[in-house]
Amino acid sequence: MIKVSVLYPYQPGVRLDLQYYCERHMAIVRECLGEALQGIAVESGLTGATPGSTPAYVTMGHLYFASVEAFQQAFAPHAERIMADLPNFTDSQPTIQISDIVLTP
Repeated sequence: MIKVSVLYPYQPGVRLDLQYYCERHMAIVRECLGEALQGIAVESGLTGATPGSTPAYVTMGHLYFASVEAFQQAFAPHAERIMADLPNFTDSQPTIQISDIVLTP
């Protein structure tokens, strides 16, 4: 299993509508990626390692797939639609990382 992480960096004044992201954007993602998408998790940054410090990321979205190939095949036809929705909830430029899951809870 692999995880596609979409990381939205924290910056002072960054705009990210978490309700829209969770309710509307992720609905688009689910619709577009269909059965290839095995799960979704969304995290909202609270703080960095030092109490009261800013988090590295304001929000992180994680998408789970059986393989990189499964992700690529599902995402490619819908990339434009998914990416076009970003301005509706953020002005942050996300970083994307694809990881192999080697240990789970």
